[in-house]
Amino acid sequence: MALCTSKHLVIGTRRSKLAIKQTELVVEKLASLYPHMDISIKTIETKGDFFQAQPLYEIGGKGLFVKEIEQALLDGQIDMAVHSMKDVPTEIPSGLTIAAILRREDPRDAFVSFKVESLSRAQGLRIGTSSLRRKRQLELLFRQVEVVPLRGNVDTRLKRLKEGRVDGLILAYAGLKRLGYDRYVTELIPSHLLTPAPGQGAIGIETRQERQILELLSPLRDERAHEEVTLERRLQSLVGGGCHVPLGVNVVRDGTYYEISLFLSRNGRDFRINERFEAKDLELFLQRIVKRLGGREE
Repeated sequence: MALCTSKHLVIGTRRSKLAIKQTELVVEKLASLYPHMDISIKTIETKGDFFQAQPLYEIGGKGLFVKEIEQALLDGQIDMAVHSMKDVPTEIPSGLTIAAILRREDPRDAFVSFKVESLSRAQGLRIGTSSLRRKRQLELLFRQVEVVPLRGNVDTRLKRLKEGRVDGLILAYAGLKRLGYDRYVTELIPSHLLTPAPGQGAIGIETRQERQILELLSPLRDERAHEEVTLERRLQSLVGGGCHVPLGVNVVRDGTYYEISLFLSRNGRDFRINERFEAKDLELFLQRIVKRLGGREE
């Protein structure tokens, strides 16, 4: 489509309440920049949404929450897609690109419980999560905690908590805040203890590689978020990780320094790295990480 003539923009996203809320944030920003443009949201069901009962690592495949949306983008049914960046595979289909990453929300995981005021006091309690990354880190931190598989959207998980099926939840703080549920947060967990997923807390906009749409979205791009998330995804690609491998990566750019937390569990071994170093030493750090964790050379 020719954006300059039609002035109508179709944005694709998942059908979940959180996905729609995040897309509405993008719509608000675009509407303030381009008040005469007509913008509509098209919701698309993904494979990850359809199979709600199974853990993601049992379903298999990459891009469980984005593949169908990317296909709609390639087919021209939508002009852009709004994703949670933690759901986007490191390999993007040819012809598509992440045009913008918005200013990032706090990427940390949150502990939610009505029984205790801190995760450090959760020994013997049942903590609900379906994430292998969270499960393994919880097992290492709190050996008396029982990790209970629990999938579903945020509302479903909170309902299970209120029903007493679990004693606590681990959820992304960003999602809770965007839904207006941050009042339920018992404790924010430091990234060096429970490292978030790569891209957690970041909203990304995926488009076709077309000059007009890229220029349209350039004002929405947050350079710090783009740098941090891009490096997290680069580390994910280097060491390997996804639904099948417990991997957490968090990058903070602090002036001329990087602060990086990384957790990886693979082949019966657990690795945790928390380092702060000058940005000029990034490539040396990456080489050392690949050598230590058995990743691939770039």
